[in-house]
Formats: sequence, structure tokens, C-alpha cells
Amino acid sequence: GRSRDKAAAFAGRVKDAAHPVDYHAFDITEGLPLQAIKPDMVIHTSGPFQQQGYAVARACIEYGCHYLDLADGRDFVAGIRILNDPARARGVSVISGASSVPCLSSAVIDHYKPEFSRLESLDYGITTAQQTNRGLATTAAILGYVGKPFRTLIGGRMRDIYGWQDIHAHDYPEFGRRLLGNCDIPDLDLLPDYYSDLKDIRFYAGTEIATLHFGLWLLSWAVRAGVVRSLKPAAKIFLKMARTCDGLGSGNSAFHMTMGGQDNTGRPKTKTLYILARDGHGPYIPCAPAIILTKRLLRNEMQHPGAYPCIGLVDLDSYMAALAGLNIRKLEM
Repeated sequence: GRSRDKAAAFAGRVKDAAHPVDYHAFDITEGLPLQAIKPDMVIHTSGPFQQQGYAVARACIEYGCHYLDLADGRDFVAGIRILNDPARARGVSVISGASSVPCLSSAVIDHYKPEFSRLESLDYGITTAQQTNRGLATTAAILGYVGKPFRTLIGGRMRDIYGWQDIHAHDYPEFGRRLLGNCDIPDLDLLPDYYSDLKDIRFYAGTEIATLHFGLWLLSWAVRAGVVRSLKPAAKIFLKMARTCDGLGSGNSAFHMTMGGQDNTGRPKTKTLYILARDGHGPYIPCAPAIILTKRLLRNEMQHPGAYPCIGLVDLDSYMAALAGLNIRKLEM
């Protein structure tokens, strides 16, 4: 959780840093004391981002330091471009969505796109490990769209679908069958602009424990029918319930993406990539882009001032190299 004591304890455990590790506690809605801290860059991880503004990013631009966030809020990530002109004027990079989506998803697409003359469909998802350190902000973000309509590309047109519905099972290599449902992410707005041949984009997410996933699917119908306005206010209750089931699950999580279209001879082609994580190492995957980009920015290896989503900035090989030493591997099919 967000605790001054935990921050102090963590700072005390870091012994091999190039510079002394300090900690600060403040309310980001009341301003950032950047003049006192004097950072070279800020990595913003305090979600949920769905209802946040850009106060942190604006403060970084005004101070003159780089900014990254791990946002998964659809409007938040796509809207970061509104800060492009002031960020360019200050010579800083303001990057939103440095996480699994859209950074990893675009890295996978860019890696395999040369195998396609036309990339027309994406079907992909994330299944979480039950035994993971899930947080209240992430839980609230998910519950905020359960049963609510949002738009994705289907048959070449943006159409409404509903959060956590279209329930189905996906068979993951080595992990077995997991339930998945509709999930709202930045990619649904962003990817059609970057990959113009796309006609269908479907992204799903799911829990390891089928009972939890199925129960949330049932509740999504109550939201869709208007019986319940939103499940988000019950985030603490859902989080507590989920934690009571940890003994029934594992530390295994996975990402998959199936790409469809035409190969370079015009014939139908599909390609599927799995990234399999064991031992609770899955949460390291969304952290990798921020680590990679921070190193590049501070080494002046990346000269791209402005404000933009994290698409096409990290290639798949670099992404996987950043996860070396963890129980994470990729599998092509």
C-alpha cells in the first residue's frame, strides 16, 4: 500500500544504488514538491488513472524533468498528446502507458508484422495469477468498467461491447484453461491509428480462479441492466474476497496475442505468441518498459521530446532481455 513507513523501510533495504535512496510522502492532488526533490525524471504509478488529470505530468514539464507513467486508463493514455507542445518546448519526454498495454502489445505487433503483408486482426489477453500482490487501485480500475459499454474495432467499425462479458475459455500452454472477458484498455483507441489494416481488435482479461471470474461476469449483467450503477465502490470488498482464494491458485500468469491477416504471398496467416510467467513474476512484466526507457532517457540515448503514448518505443527483444533472470519465457505457435 501507499505508506510512509513502507517507503522508509524499502529505502533502507536498497544498499547498492548509485545514489542514496530517499523517500517522500505527499498528496499528488495538492502539488508535487519537485523543486525540493530535484528529480531527473518521475515515474507515476499511483492509479487508478481512469479519472485522473495530468497534474503530475504538467508539474514535471514545468519543472523540466522527464515523466513516465504505467497508466492503463484508455482516455488518459490517448489524451497525453495534449501536453505535446509544452513538453517539446521544455525539451522533456512525457510518456504514458509504459506498461503491458500498449507498450508490450505494440512491441509484439512490430516484431511479427514483417511476416504479414496485411495485419487485419488482433485477439489477445492477460490472465492473472491468483497468488499475486494485487492492489486496490487496479481492482477499482477493473470494477469501474465491468458491465459498462466501451468501443472496439469489429469488422472495420468501432462497436460497443461490455466489460467482462463475451466470456470464453482460452487454453494456455502449460497452464491450462482460463476464463477471459472483455477488458477496456488504451490499445482499443490507439492501435487502429498505428496499424491501418486492422479490422478487428479484441482484448480480454481474466482471473486464474474460474469461480471468481464467473461471479464477476454474473455481476456484470446487473451493471449492464442498470440494477447496479457500478461495482467500483465495492473494490475493497472484492479485493478482500479475492485474497481469501489465494490458496486455491498459483503464481502463474500469462499474456497471449494471436495476429491474423495475409502473409507476404497473400495467403491467410495467423501467429500466436505466449509470454508465460511463473513464481509470481508476472507483475514484473508491466514494469519493464519504465525501467528500459528510464535508462535510455538518463543516458541521453533517446532524444524524443514531447508527449505521446508508449507505442513503438521498446522492441520485443529488449523487452524480454529486461526480464532475464525471472521465471518468464515466450513461446511462439
